Amino acid sequence: MTSGMDWQGQIGDVWAAEWRRTERSLADLARHLDAAIVSVAPDTGAVLDIGSGAGSTSLALHAARPALRITGVDLSSELVALARGRDREALADGPQFLCGDAVAVAAREGPFDLLVSRHGVMFFADPVAAFAGLRAAARDGARMVFSCFDDRSRNIFATIADEAIGAPPAPEAGYQPGPFAFADLEQVERWLTQAGWRPDLATRVPFDYVVGGGADPLGDALAFLSRIGPAARAMAQAAPDERARIEGRLRDALAGYRVGDRIALPASAWIWRLSAA
Repeated sequence: MTSGMDWQGQIGDVWAAEWRRTERSLADLARHLDAAIVSVAPDTGAVLDIGSGAGSTSLALHAARPALRITGVDLSSELVALARGRDREALADGPQFLCGDAVAVAAREGPFDLLVSRHGVMFFADPVAAFAGLRAAARDGARMVFSCFDDRSRNIFATIADEAIGAPPAPEAGYQPGPFAFADLEQVERWLTQAGWRPDLATRVPFDYVVGGGADPLGDALAFLSRIGPAARAMAQAAPDERARIEGRLRDALAGYRVGDRIALPASAWIWRLSAA
């Protein structure tokens, strides 16, 4: 389970420190998501980017629709500071990046014509309440586009971590926020409908989750996965001998996905398109 408090603390700090590698890992998905967003984006109006992270989704939309007023919001102050630093126009015509709870910021900064998120919605403590709050901050007829991970079994970065650790995570009773919390298509559709949104389309998108590159892609991948993802917590908590065993098993598994100077793991996500009914 990964909660909002985690993003306000250590996880947010680690993602900020590792932002270049996290951006690389999701770059193949981002091109699909950015295209889906641009396909419904108006020329003018207001946009909310939920869980804006390092700011890439906001910046890509700004490049395509420069007249939009874009607000990115993230729980991590480190990620918000990073996004502001990447956007030299943030105090002029570019996106503004705010630190805080997305629903509270939406209520204060709305109404919005478009809401977007790259993997930022799976961490809501109460999905129906959160999406209802976002709906209240959306104009009638507004659109929303977001991505989320597909089932764990379709994401090799998770399954090789399970194998390296020696066991998959124990099943959790009921909803728990986290990377795979929105994997169940039918459940997510129920949440969205209950919250007042009309689901228009959910598209499964296979993509390359790039974990390693450069002169030593295997070492780069191990360094990345020891900081980000399902193996990171187990490695941090393991005794030295056990950590070495996990690293060895990960290294062996990752070697099978190396092509030249790149290690890319098969991954899968959903891209949802919604309308404010």
